[in-house]
Amino acid sequence: MAGRTVRGSSATPDAEPAGARPTPEVRLAAGRASRAEAPLDAHAQVSATGERADAVDVLAAQAATRVPELVPIRYGRMLVSPFSFFRGAAAVMAADLARTPASGWTSQLCGDAHLLNFGVFASPERRMVFDINDFDETHPGPWEWDVKRLAASLVVAARDNGFGRKVRSGIVLAAVGRYREAMRRFAGQRTADVWYAHADLEEVEELLKAHLGKARRKRFAEARAKARTRDSMQAFRKMTALVDGQRRIVADPPLLMPVQDLLPDADRAELERQMRDLLAGYAATLAPDRRHLFTSFHFVDLARKVVGVGSVGTRCWVVLLSGRDENDPLLLQVKEAPPSVLAAHVRPRPDAAWHSEGERVVSGQRLMQAAGDIFLGWQSFAGFDGRTRDFYVRQLRDWKGSAVVATMDPEAMRVYGALCGWTLARAHARTGDRIAIAGYLGDEDTFDQALVQFAENYADVNEHDYECLVAAARSGRITVREGV
Repeated sequence: MAGRTVRGSSATPDAEPAGARPTPEVRLAAGRASRAEAPLDAHAQVSATGERADAVDVLAAQAATRVPELVPIRYGRMLVSPFSFFRGAAAVMAADLARTPASGWTSQLCGDAHLLNFGVFASPERRMVFDINDFDETHPGPWEWDVKRLAASLVVAARDNGFGRKVRSGIVLAAVGRYREAMRRFAGQRTADVWYAHADLEEVEELLKAHLGKARRKRFAEARAKARTRDSMQAFRKMTALVDGQRRIVADPPLLMPVQDLLPDADRAELERQMRDLLAGYAATLAPDRRHLFTSFHFVDLARKVVGVGSVGTRCWVVLLSGRDENDPLLLQVKEAPPSVLAAHVRPRPDAAWHSEGERVVSGQRLMQAAGDIFLGWQSFAGFDGRTRDFYVRQLRDWKGSAVVATMDPEAMRVYGALCGWTLARAHARTGDRIAIAGYLGDEDTFDQALVQFAENYADVNEHDYECLVAAARSGRITVREGV
């Protein structure tokens, strides 16, 4: 991005009078004109050689700020396959993406838009929706970066599943083509209608009937039903038990460690006090009605939890709260929010709407998601080492479900990838200049074809980096803990 002209995101309204704003025709022409700076077929370039940093060094630099005893678990999870490595290597790819062509149009990015960071969850109206569901790396930036990470993830996953080159190309074309077509439709819609757009799961199921056979539709229905069971009560029953007459989070070391198993009594009492203070401050970031709801719950217990792949080693806590009685639980996840992996590769925004990394995550999620967690908020607090860290807070589970990539056949991955492409376009259309982006992409599949080549090339880069991590583990350069 260095030296590039970055055209603004519409994530915040312009201060200029409405009459001075460019017309849709002017915006469309500006989008088309930006092809002179970044031709559509130039997006096939990877530009991930030469001065590129060693991938293991990038991961080690991240590890330096994480909980030391958890870092080997992160490496162990990344070593499962090239796809699991890809999931954990968002920082590696961010640096690579910064050296690829970009049109100059920006939007709010997910920052880690691989296919497993999409899924289903409950809206506040208790309907199941499909959307992006991970925003740890969200940040304003070139919209192409999200699309390229999605496309690359599809090829990496398809290779893991043994799909051939022609099949992989069809999967990427379906996803990127759906993104392009959806952006064109959003460009023609009224602004409020773009914000109202969402993928209700019942509507998605109807849409999929035309593309999936009877067996696949049955598996989709089963997955939908399973997602409904993944709620706070299921987590409550699994993670807690009565201990000496009191409800407590039970240990599952090293993945779930109650605070009483981590710290001596005096330190534990201090950490619990800090967590209560954090939650009191967090409540102020909620809307008044949701703040009122939250104050109906009281603190019960606290545990450290290991989550994800790329996030392993960041500080993540599960807080058990209780409402009416012990059978009225609320489980919150309090997760550390380091700077986005994109931050070092984009120009700072003087009008940034956040004052902490936790607020960055929450702000980005609220901008991009069609429906959000009613308990989503943020806060900062100082740890025992005296360092103040930023956190965001959300419900631990709320009808959450995601795809099982390893069991996908080619048609299922193609349909799923297309759904992800539509969802990503809708998120970008809310926060970027959807008309200019649609003008840049055009009606033909030139961009789609370029990303097929990009995704294949980047999958090669990812496999090379994965082998470097394997070699680092064998040589003892890194310490690995497998199977957890």
